[in-house]
Amino acid sequence: MKKLSFLLLFAITGIAAVAQDSTRLSREDRKETRREAINNRIRQAEEGTLVFRKQSIFGIQARTNGYGIFYELGKMKSTRKTNIYRIDITETKSSKEEKFISSGFFGNSFVYGKQNFFYPITLGFGQQYIFGQKGNKNGVVVTGVYNAGISIGLLRPYYVVVNDPSSGTERTIKYSQEDSALFLGPTISGGGGLGKGWSEMKIKPGAFAKVAMRFDYGRFNEMVSGLEIGMSLEAYGSKIPIMLLQKKDKSLFFQGYVAILFGRRK
Repeated sequence: MKKLSFLLLFAITGIAAVAQDSTRLSREDRKETRREAINNRIRQAEEGTLVFRKQSIFGIQARTNGYGIFYELGKMKSTRKTNIYRIDITETKSSKEEKFISSGFFGNSFVYGKQNFFYPITLGFGQQYIFGQKGNKNGVVVTGVYNAGISIGLLRPYYVVVNDPSSGTERTIKYSQEDSALFLGPTISGGGGLGKGWSEMKIKPGAFAKVAMRFDYGRFNEMVSGLEIGMSLEAYGSKIPIMLLQKKDKSLFFQGYVAILFGRRK
């Protein structure tokens, strides 16, 4: 009986030792795999190869019909392709806009005949494709970017301050049929200011598509620093009234843009 107990104890001890050795080897294997992955990334970075798991990019853009900002989240799928999710917040202006100085000392400047501000917010999915790697740390990565999705256009009424001759008072008004003579007349003394019209915004749903070329000249793979040059098309289900006194309002907007990029990669 004692002999049997000794054999069982010996077997259990042996199994525990083998399991412990296996666990130790498994940990060493994982550490070695991580070391190899890190060394591989360092080597690729030194060779100018852009390698990452995900990237977060912020951008400031100047458009042919306005300006805007955007945020992009990218997840790398292969050495050349990255899936991107992007949101743009912009303001679209009319080419007919002309700013005038207020007649009052403390008044705001105004745009004559402007009916609404227009703020497109686009939510899209697309891909970034790497055409050419850096070649070295000081090189430039050239990529192509495309994305498409929904556009939510926000219309905010434009207000002006006018001197009403019928009442002899100063009023802040937006465009309407009954006040059209004041809104477009010589009695305007200034703009209504930034605080007007936010609670009166209307939603204009639509869709968009965008293509661009991106030039990333960041010295290190962990940092995004570059320039994006592209164009986009937005289409809405109804006309967008930005300006009065023009032939017709548009529902299609085509624009080019240049953006400065900055961000991080992991």
